[in-house]
Amino acid sequence: MDTRFGILLPTNRGQWDDARRLVDFTVRAEHLGYDSVWANDTLLGPRIEPLAMLAALSSATERVTLGTAALLPAFRRPVTAAQALASIDHLSAGRLIVTVGAGFPGRSETEYAVSGVPWERRFGRLHDTVALWRALWAGERAFQGKVLRFDELPESTPSYRPGGPPIWLGGASPSALERAGRLYDGWLPYPPDPADYRAGLATVRSAAASAGRPEDAVTPALFVTVLISDDAEDVERRLDSYCRSTYGLPYETVRSIQAIVAGPAEQVAAVLARYTDAGAGHLVCRIAAPSLDAQLDQLELIAKTVRPALS
Repeated sequence: MDTRFGILLPTNRGQWDDARRLVDFTVRAEHLGYDSVWANDTLLGPRIEPLAMLAALSSATERVTLGTAALLPAFRRPVTAAQALASIDHLSAGRLIVTVGAGFPGRSETEYAVSGVPWERRFGRLHDTVALWRALWAGERAFQGKVLRFDELPESTPSYRPGGPPIWLGGASPSALERAGRLYDGWLPYPPDPADYRAGLATVRSAAASAGRPEDAVTPALFVTVLISDDAEDVERRLDSYCRSTYGLPYETVRSIQAIVAGPAEQVAAVLARYTDAGAGHLVCRIAAPSLDAQLDQLELIAKTVRPALS
C-alpha cells in the first residue's frame, strides 16, 4: 500500500497574514495530491480555532481528508464538541479524522486553567470524552464514565458515518500505547527514532489483539517536522529559529523529543522511508518554515520530490 501523505496547516500567526490564505493553502495541497490536511489546537498564542478551520475547509475541498493534530478536548464542553465534530463529519461527507491528546506537562497547565478544567485526571477525562462522543453519535441518552457522568443526555447530532469519525490518539507513553491499541482507531506519535516507532507500534498491535481487535484496527501514523534544503548550515539555523519561536526551546532539545527530518530531498525521503519500513502508513508533515510563502514552496517540494520516492 502506498504511504499516505498529510500536511499540517501553518500554525504561528507569523506564518499567515490573512486567514483566508489557509483555505488556499489547503486547496493547493489537495491539487498537489496530498491525502490529508490537519489543524493544530492550542490556547497559547494566536491560532484559527481548528474546528472552525475544518468547517471552512470542508466546503472548499472535495477529496482530501481533514483532521486535527491534535485536538485537546478538555478545552471544550464535551457535548457541544460532539455536536461540532458530527457537523464537520456531515459537511465534509465523512472526510474527518479526530486525533486527540491530553496536553503537555509544563506547557498545557495554563490552557486547562483558563478552560476551567482540572489538570488532574486529564487522561481519564480524555478517554471518557471520546467514549461520550461515540455514545452521543450512536444516539445513547445516558453515559457513566470514571470522570464524566450524565444520567440524561439530549438527542444529539448523529455522525455522518455509523460509529462516528475515526478517532486517533497522539502520544507514545506506555499507557498511551496500550490505550491506542485498545480504544482508538489510529495512533499519531512523533518519536525521534524509527526504532522507537517500530517498538511502539508492536505494543499498540499487541494491545489491540489482547482486546480482541484485528491487527489493522489501528491506523499507524507519524507526526513529523520536515524541512528541505541543500544547505546544511541553513537547515540548522532555520530549524533552531523555528523551534525557538514555536516552543521557546533550541533545536538540539526539540529534536531529542520529536521526529524532525531535514536536509536535501533525497535525505529526507530516505529517513522517512525508515519510518514507513517501521510500519508508519500515514505521514503528517509539519513544515518548519517561517512564512506562508515559504510553507507553500516546501509544500511543492515535498509533493514533487519526497512523496514520489516513498510511493
